[in-house]
Amino acid sequence: MARITVHLWSGLRRLTDGDLESVEVDASTVGEALVAVAAQHPGLEPVLAAGVSVVIDGEVSTSRRQVIQPGSEVYLMQRLKGG
Repeated sequence: MARITVHLWSGLRRLTDGDLESVEVDASTVGEALVAVAAQHPGLEPVLAAGVSVVIDGEVSTSRRQVIQPGSEVYLMQRLKGG
């Protein structure tokens, strides 16, 4: 597992007990990152469970199994829906 920085959209920041812009976690997949973020900041868990979009290096991830490479830019964003 690598140490990664997960950037939070502004709507999530207020749920981090400190209005954090980012959270550092040990994870190698999207699923591991989401679990680790929720473990550090339980206030985020309901929003993460309801669904968020995870963007890695500018691409929206479609799988919790997607590998996150060390040094990747990872953002949690409001759930993106398209049509």
